[in-house]
Amino acid sequence: MKIYVTDQKGENHELEAVEGWRVMEIIREYGLPIKAECGGACACATCHVYVDEDWVDKIPSMRDDEEEMLDEAFDVQDNSRLSCQLIMDESLDGLKVTLAVYPD
Repeated sequence: MKIYVTDQKGENHELEAVEGWRVMEIIREYGLPIKAECGGACACATCHVYVDEDWVDKIPSMRDDEEEMLDEAFDVQDNSRLSCQLIMDESLDGLKVTLAVYPD
């Protein structure tokens, strides 16, 4: 399985994905610039990504706690998600996301 990540500089990365891992964990494991300060507890919104439009309707629905956390994020768009809330499985093979930019 793979996920495709565009970083904040516009560079594209093809990552091997592990079933059962959070998309955030996969991105972080590859050393890409994602803060993910809370480690996946849905408590910080620093793993904010933009899901490619072709994938928006294919991913699981957002839970209330994720939606509340996104209210704290910068530059939220209709395709915004927290990558810690996307759990990798075969249905997400080929997922494309772009890392959100956070102020320093």
